[in-house]
Amino acid sequence: MSQNHSVGGLQGWTRRDALKTVAAGALAACAMPEGMLAAEEKKIGISVQLYSVRDACAKGFDEVLEKIAKMGFGGVEFAGYHSYGGKPNELKKRLDDLGLKATGTHMGAGALRGDALKGTIDFHQKIGCKYIICPGDGAFGDPVKSKEFAETFNKAMEQLKPLGMACGYHNHTEIAKIDPETKKSYWDLFAERTTPDVVLQQDCGWSAAAGLDPAEVIKRHPGRTKIPHFKPTMVKGKGGKRAIFGEDSVNWKDVIAACYAVGGTEWFVIEQEAYPDGKSSLECTELSLAGLKKMLTEMGKG
Repeated sequence: MSQNHSVGGLQGWTRRDALKTVAAGALAACAMPEGMLAAEEKKIGISVQLYSVRDACAKGFDEVLEKIAKMGFGGVEFAGYHSYGGKPNELKKRLDDLGLKATGTHMGAGALRGDALKGTIDFHQKIGCKYIICPGDGAFGDPVKSKEFAETFNKAMEQLKPLGMACGYHNHTEIAKIDPETKKSYWDLFAERTTPDVVLQQDCGWSAAAGLDPAEVIKRHPGRTKIPHFKPTMVKGKGGKRAIFGEDSVNWKDVIAACYAVGGTEWFVIEQEAYPDGKSSLECTELSLAGLKKMLTEMGKG
Protein backbone atom coordinates (compact mmCIF):
# COMPACT_ATOMS: atom_id res chain seq x y z
CA MET A 1 0.00 0.00 0.00
CA SER A 2 1.42 3.40 -0.94
CA GLN A 3 1.52 6.14 1.66
CA ASN A 4 -0.98 8.25 -0.33
CA HIS A 5 -3.57 5.49 -0.66
CA SER A 6 -6.82 6.37 1.13
CA VAL A 7 -7.78 4.21 4.11
CA GLY A 8 -11.38 3.17 4.72
CA GLY A 9 -12.57 5.42 1.89
CA LEU A 10 -11.46 8.66 3.60
CA GLN A 11 -9.89 10.92 0.98
CA GLY A 12 -6.54 12.37 1.94
CA TRP A 13 -6.20 10.02 4.91
CA THR A 14 -2.74 8.53 4.46
CA ARG A 15 -1.02 5.54 5.99
CA ARG A 16 1.23 7.96 7.87
CA ASP A 17 -1.86 9.68 9.31
CA ALA A 18 -3.24 6.33 10.41
CA LEU A 19 -0.01 5.42 12.16
CA LYS A 20 0.03 8.78 13.92
CA THR A 21 -3.51 8.18 15.14
CA VAL A 22 -2.64 4.72 16.45
CA ALA A 23 0.39 6.14 18.25
CA ALA A 24 -1.69 8.93 19.75
CA GLY A 25 -4.26 6.40 20.91
CA ALA A 26 -1.57 4.32 22.57
CA LEU A 27 -0.22 7.39 24.38
CA ALA A 28 -3.72 8.32 25.51
CA ALA A 29 -4.21 4.80 26.85
CA CYS A 30 -0.96 5.09 28.80
CA ALA A 31 -2.21 8.35 30.28
CA MET A 32 -5.42 6.78 31.59
CA PRO A 33 -5.78 6.47 35.36
CA GLU A 34 -4.13 3.37 36.76
CA GLY A 35 -6.38 0.33 36.60
CA MET A 36 -8.82 1.79 34.04
CA LEU A 37 -7.64 -0.42 31.20
CA ALA A 38 -7.74 -3.52 33.36
CA ALA A 39 -11.26 -2.65 34.51
CA GLU A 40 -12.40 -2.22 30.90
CA GLU A 41 -10.81 -5.45 29.73
CA LYS A 42 -11.82 -7.59 32.67
CA LYS A 43 -15.09 -9.46 32.46
CA ILE A 44 -16.48 -11.37 35.41
CA GLY A 45 -19.19 -13.79 34.37
CA ILE A 46 -22.31 -14.74 36.30
CA SER A 47 -22.95 -18.36 37.21
CA VAL A 48 -25.42 -20.14 39.48
CA GLN A 49 -24.98 -22.97 41.95
CA LEU A 50 -27.67 -25.42 40.90
CA TYR A 51 -28.35 -26.28 44.53
CA SER A 52 -30.36 -23.05 44.39
CA VAL A 53 -32.99 -24.81 42.29
CA ARG A 54 -32.55 -28.36 43.58
CA ASP A 55 -36.29 -28.97 43.84
CA ALA A 56 -36.77 -28.12 40.17
CA CYS A 57 -33.68 -30.13 39.18
CA ALA A 58 -35.16 -33.22 40.79
CA LYS A 59 -38.23 -32.89 38.57
CA GLY A 60 -36.50 -32.10 35.29
CA PHE A 61 -32.79 -31.36 35.12
CA ASP A 62 -32.66 -30.68 31.38
CA GLU A 63 -35.55 -28.26 31.64
CA VAL A 64 -33.83 -26.40 34.47
CA LEU A 65 -30.60 -26.03 32.49
CA GLU A 66 -32.61 -24.57 29.63
CA LYS A 67 -34.40 -22.12 31.93
CA ILE A 68 -31.13 -21.08 33.55
CA ALA A 69 -29.64 -20.33 30.14
CA LYS A 70 -32.71 -18.31 29.11
CA MET A 71 -32.49 -16.25 32.31
CA GLY A 72 -29.10 -15.02 31.15
CA PHE A 73 -26.64 -16.97 33.26
CA GLY A 74 -23.33 -17.71 31.57
CA GLY A 75 -22.41 -20.70 33.68
CA VAL A 76 -23.51 -23.29 36.20
CA GLU A 77 -21.90 -24.84 39.25
CA PHE A 78 -22.88 -28.42 39.97
CA ALA A 79 -23.90 -30.13 43.19
CA GLY A 80 -24.89 -33.40 41.50
CA TYR A 81 -25.57 -34.40 37.92
CA HIS A 82 -28.98 -36.11 38.01
CA SER A 83 -29.55 -37.92 34.69
CA TYR A 84 -26.01 -37.03 33.54
CA GLY A 85 -24.22 -38.93 36.29
CA GLY A 86 -21.43 -40.90 34.62
CA LYS A 87 -22.18 -39.21 31.28
CA PRO A 88 -19.73 -36.30 31.07
CA ASN A 89 -19.63 -36.16 27.27
CA GLU A 90 -23.41 -35.90 27.05
CA LEU A 91 -23.44 -33.23 29.75
CA LYS A 92 -20.77 -31.19 27.94
CA LYS A 93 -22.79 -31.33 24.72
CA ARG A 94 -25.90 -30.17 26.55
CA LEU A 95 -24.03 -27.26 28.11
CA ASP A 96 -22.52 -26.30 24.76
CA ASP A 97 -25.92 -26.39 23.08
CA LEU A 98 -27.26 -24.00 25.73
CA GLY A 99 -24.23 -21.72 25.74
CA LEU A 100 -23.38 -22.54 29.36
CA LYS A 101 -19.98 -23.10 30.98
CA ALA A 102 -19.30 -25.50 33.84
CA THR A 103 -17.74 -23.02 36.26
CA GLY A 104 -17.25 -25.39 39.17
CA THR A 105 -18.49 -28.42 41.05
CA HIS A 106 -19.09 -29.25 44.69
CA MET A 107 -17.73 -32.62 45.77
CA GLY A 108 -16.58 -34.26 48.98
CA ALA A 109 -12.89 -34.14 49.85
CA GLY A 110 -12.65 -37.85 49.07
CA ALA A 111 -12.85 -36.97 45.37
CA LEU A 112 -9.42 -35.33 45.72
CA ARG A 113 -7.68 -38.26 47.37
CA GLY A 114 -5.86 -41.33 46.08
CA ASP A 115 -7.23 -43.21 43.10
CA ALA A 116 -10.48 -41.19 43.18
CA LEU A 117 -8.65 -38.09 41.95
CA LYS A 118 -7.96 -39.63 38.55
CA GLY A 119 -11.66 -40.18 37.94
CA THR A 120 -12.47 -36.71 39.25
CA ILE A 121 -9.99 -35.14 36.85
CA ASP A 122 -11.27 -37.16 33.90
CA PHE A 123 -14.90 -36.17 34.51
CA HIS A 124 -14.07 -32.49 34.95
CA GLN A 125 -11.90 -32.35 31.85
CA LYS A 126 -14.69 -33.87 29.80
CA ILE A 127 -17.27 -31.31 30.95
CA GLY A 128 -14.77 -28.45 30.57
CA CYS A 129 -14.65 -27.57 34.26
CA LYS A 130 -11.43 -26.53 35.97
CA TYR A 131 -12.60 -25.87 39.54
CA ILE A 132 -13.35 -28.65 42.06
CA ILE A 133 -14.67 -27.31 45.36
CA CYS A 134 -15.18 -29.10 48.67
CA PRO A 135 -18.02 -27.60 50.72
CA GLY A 136 -18.37 -27.56 54.50
CA ASP A 137 -16.18 -30.42 55.75
CA GLY A 138 -15.98 -30.97 59.52
CA ALA A 139 -12.22 -31.52 59.35
CA PHE A 140 -11.74 -27.94 58.18
CA GLY A 141 -12.38 -26.50 61.64
CA ASP A 142 -11.02 -29.37 63.72
CA PRO A 143 -7.94 -28.57 65.87
CA VAL A 144 -6.43 -31.98 65.14
CA LYS A 145 -7.55 -32.72 61.59
CA SER A 146 -7.39 -29.27 59.96
CA LYS A 147 -3.69 -29.40 59.02
CA GLU A 148 -3.97 -32.80 57.33
CA PHE A 149 -7.16 -31.61 55.65
CA ALA A 150 -5.28 -28.69 54.08
CA GLU A 151 -2.61 -31.09 52.82
CA THR A 152 -5.30 -32.94 50.86
CA PHE A 153 -5.65 -29.86 48.66
CA ASN A 154 -1.90 -29.32 48.30
CA LYS A 155 -1.37 -32.90 47.16
CA ALA A 156 -4.27 -32.71 44.71
CA MET A 157 -2.87 -29.50 43.25
CA GLU A 158 0.32 -31.34 42.28
CA GLN A 159 -1.77 -33.14 39.66
CA LEU A 160 -4.33 -30.42 38.96
CA LYS A 161 -2.09 -27.41 38.37
CA PRO A 162 -0.25 -28.81 35.31
CA LEU A 163 -3.68 -29.42 33.76
CA GLY A 164 -4.86 -25.85 34.32
CA MET A 165 -7.25 -27.00 37.06
CA ALA A 166 -7.59 -26.22 40.75
CA CYS A 167 -9.36 -27.36 43.89
CA GLY A 168 -10.63 -25.32 46.79
CA TYR A 169 -12.81 -25.04 49.87
CA HIS A 170 -16.26 -23.50 50.37
CA ASN A 171 -17.14 -22.13 53.80
CA HIS A 172 -20.23 -22.12 55.92
CA THR A 173 -20.29 -20.25 59.26
CA GLU A 174 -17.15 -22.12 60.37
CA ILE A 175 -15.23 -19.44 58.46
CA ALA A 176 -15.22 -17.44 61.71
CA LYS A 177 -14.20 -20.33 63.97
CA ILE A 178 -10.94 -19.70 65.86
CA ASP A 179 -8.19 -22.28 66.35
CA PRO A 180 -7.46 -22.49 70.10
CA GLU A 181 -3.70 -22.89 69.63
CA THR A 182 -2.89 -20.22 67.03
CA LYS A 183 -5.80 -17.86 67.82
CA LYS A 184 -6.30 -17.53 64.07
CA SER A 185 -9.47 -18.31 62.15
CA TYR A 186 -9.48 -21.68 60.43
CA TRP A 187 -10.10 -19.81 57.17
CA ASP A 188 -6.85 -17.89 57.53
CA LEU A 189 -5.04 -21.04 58.66
CA PHE A 190 -6.30 -22.94 55.63
CA ALA A 191 -5.05 -20.12 53.42
CA GLU A 192 -1.62 -20.23 55.10
CA ARG A 193 -1.36 -24.01 54.91
CA THR A 194 -2.30 -24.32 51.25
CA THR A 195 -0.52 -23.14 48.13
CA PRO A 196 -1.71 -19.88 46.54
CA ASP A 197 -3.35 -21.88 43.73
CA VAL A 198 -5.88 -23.45 46.09
CA VAL A 199 -9.16 -21.59 45.70
CA LEU A 200 -10.88 -19.92 48.65
CA GLN A 201 -14.52 -20.04 47.60
CA GLN A 202 -15.99 -17.65 50.10
CA ASP A 203 -19.73 -17.93 50.57
CA CYS A 204 -20.30 -14.26 51.28
CA GLY A 205 -23.75 -14.85 52.72
CA TRP A 206 -22.48 -17.35 55.28
CA SER A 207 -19.60 -15.00 56.13
CA ALA A 208 -22.02 -12.15 56.79
CA ALA A 209 -24.18 -14.46 58.89
CA ALA A 210 -21.07 -15.33 60.94
CA GLY A 211 -20.52 -11.63 61.67
CA LEU A 212 -17.70 -11.05 59.19
CA ASP A 213 -17.25 -8.46 56.45
CA PRO A 214 -16.98 -10.54 53.24
CA ALA A 215 -15.11 -7.78 51.40
CA GLU A 216 -12.41 -7.69 54.07
CA VAL A 217 -12.09 -11.47 53.92
CA ILE A 218 -11.41 -11.21 50.18
CA LYS A 219 -8.77 -8.53 50.72
CA ARG A 220 -6.86 -10.68 53.21
CA HIS A 221 -6.10 -13.28 50.54
CA PRO A 222 -5.56 -11.56 47.17
CA GLY A 223 -6.08 -13.55 44.01
CA ARG A 224 -7.78 -16.53 45.63
CA THR A 225 -11.45 -15.57 45.28
CA LYS A 226 -11.92 -17.10 41.83
CA ILE A 227 -15.57 -18.14 42.10
CA PRO A 228 -17.21 -16.62 45.20
CA HIS A 229 -20.75 -17.44 46.20
CA PHE A 230 -23.15 -14.53 46.21
CA LYS A 231 -25.85 -15.75 48.56
CA PRO A 232 -28.57 -13.22 49.41
CA THR A 233 -28.77 -13.30 53.21
CA MET A 234 -30.79 -11.56 55.86
CA VAL A 235 -28.70 -10.81 58.97
CA LYS A 236 -30.45 -9.71 62.15
CA GLY A 237 -29.79 -6.06 62.92
CA LYS A 238 -28.16 -5.39 59.53
CA GLY A 239 -31.17 -4.13 57.62
CA GLY A 240 -32.48 -5.38 54.33
CA LYS A 241 -35.91 -6.20 52.98
CA ARG A 242 -35.77 -9.80 51.79
CA ALA A 243 -33.28 -12.48 50.70
CA ILE A 244 -33.05 -11.37 47.08
CA PHE A 245 -29.75 -10.05 45.79
CA GLY A 246 -29.48 -6.31 46.38
CA GLU A 247 -32.43 -6.30 48.77
CA ASP A 248 -30.77 -8.28 51.57
CA SER A 249 -28.37 -7.36 54.40
CA VAL A 250 -25.02 -7.92 52.67
CA ASN A 251 -23.01 -4.91 51.48
CA TRP A 252 -22.59 -6.34 47.99
CA LYS A 253 -21.08 -3.25 46.42
CA ASP A 254 -18.06 -3.54 48.70
CA VAL A 255 -17.82 -7.25 47.91
CA ILE A 256 -17.97 -6.65 44.16
CA ALA A 257 -15.37 -3.89 44.41
CA ALA A 258 -13.02 -6.21 46.31
CA CYS A 259 -13.53 -8.96 43.75
CA TYR A 260 -12.54 -6.61 40.95
CA ALA A 261 -9.66 -4.99 42.83
CA VAL A 262 -7.88 -7.95 44.42
CA GLY A 263 -9.99 -11.11 44.23
CA GLY A 264 -8.78 -12.50 40.93
CA THR A 265 -12.46 -13.29 40.40
CA GLU A 266 -13.62 -15.06 37.23
CA TRP A 267 -17.26 -15.77 38.06
CA PHE A 268 -19.84 -14.45 40.49
CA VAL A 269 -21.81 -17.53 41.57
CA ILE A 270 -25.34 -16.83 42.78
CA GLU A 271 -26.62 -19.28 45.36
CA GLN A 272 -30.24 -18.83 46.37
CA GLU A 273 -31.22 -20.67 49.54
CA ALA A 274 -34.18 -18.57 50.66
CA TYR A 275 -37.39 -18.19 48.70
CA PRO A 276 -39.32 -15.18 50.05
CA ASP A 277 -42.90 -14.15 49.35
CA GLY A 278 -43.95 -17.65 48.36
CA LYS A 279 -41.98 -17.50 45.12
CA SER A 280 -40.43 -20.59 43.55
CA SER A 281 -36.72 -21.33 43.61
CA LEU A 282 -36.46 -20.50 39.91
CA GLU A 283 -38.33 -17.20 40.35
CA CYS A 284 -36.12 -16.13 43.25
CA THR A 285 -32.96 -17.12 41.41
CA GLU A 286 -34.02 -15.03 38.42
CA LEU A 287 -34.80 -12.06 40.68
CA SER A 288 -31.35 -12.30 42.25
CA LEU A 289 -29.73 -12.43 38.82
CA ALA A 290 -31.60 -9.26 37.88
CA GLY A 291 -30.50 -7.65 41.14
CA LEU A 292 -26.85 -8.48 40.52
CA LYS A 293 -26.96 -7.21 36.94
CA LYS A 294 -28.62 -3.99 38.10
CA MET A 295 -25.94 -3.42 40.72
CA LEU A 296 -23.11 -4.13 38.29
CA THR A 297 -24.61 -1.60 35.88
CA GLU A 298 -24.88 1.00 38.67
CA MET A 299 -21.20 0.40 39.46
CA GLY A 300 -20.19 0.79 35.82
CA LYS A 301 -19.30 -2.87 35.52
CA GLY A 302 -22.36 -4.16 33.70
